[in-house]
Amino acid sequence: MGVSQEAHEFAEFLAGVSAKSATPGLDLSVIRDIVDSNHKASTEPEGVTYAEVNADGVPALWAIPEGADPDKALLHLHFGGSVTASMHSDRKAAGHIAKAAGVRSLVVDFRLAPEHPYPAQLDDVETAYRWLLSQGYEPRNIGSTGHSIGGTLAIMLALRLLAKGEPTPGAIVSVSPWTDLTLQNPSVDANEANDKMLSRATLELFRGAWVQDPAIEPADPRVSIANADLTGLPPTLVYYGEYETLADDGAELGCRLADFKVTSETHGLPEGQHSFVLGAGRVPEVNAAIDRMGQWLRTYLGA
Repeated sequence: MGVSQEAHEFAEFLAGVSAKSATPGLDLSVIRDIVDSNHKASTEPEGVTYAEVNADGVPALWAIPEGADPDKALLHLHFGGSVTASMHSDRKAAGHIAKAAGVRSLVVDFRLAPEHPYPAQLDDVETAYRWLLSQGYEPRNIGSTGHSIGGTLAIMLALRLLAKGEPTPGAIVSVSPWTDLTLQNPSVDANEANDKMLSRATLELFRGAWVQDPAIEPADPRVSIANADLTGLPPTLVYYGEYETLADDGAELGCRLADFKVTSETHGLPEGQHSFVLGAGRVPEVNAAIDRMGQWLRTYLGA
């Protein structure tokens, strides 16, 4: 069975945005505006309202589905390699995931590199998480979700909390995570022609912008969760697109979660693009994956 016509159209849409953002000589602020236009790939989720909030100094956006469980929340982290994208680029996709899970989602507008290198993004995510706790949410009732670097940060947050001996979120959904900053996985080059958003050159650009501390090597487990101790992570669902440069990052993470005896499930979306959740509401394969994410969160949040 081939993939849907909508999946092909979505891939072409991503290719168009990437081509615009790669125009030589563009200012970074312009590139960021172009990347934010990826939100147009998602449909507006019905029955979801939005409210901008200040999460203890971190700008964020609530996506609130009708009938959402008042005691549970998601902490959603956007894509963009730490350099681009925002809560606005992810608003609709996050709304679809929130609706599938039956809970509200706090979409975090963390600071961007190169102006704010690692660990600024993780610091902001932790601040937003602690803000949720201050609002009365229990850790086990919070789900950590994200895609691309957001999928990485969703796991990094739990690892940071474990290192402090604190309770983690109750469940994680990590989509298209970037787990190995050494860029040694074969799919980085093998999927160069298939991936309509990312390339080795883009990943190298992101890495240089994000990790500026000369004392942190690309293989350092603080930034490459491919080398981190995953002991104690909450139930974690991993999704990746089989056509993305980071396909091996996702597949390998799934194997390591199993090695560390973490309750987990890993799915490769056939011919799936990087950050495929941006096709929410429009691409049947993406909708089916988001339904599975919602099911995972309903199963493990509050358990």
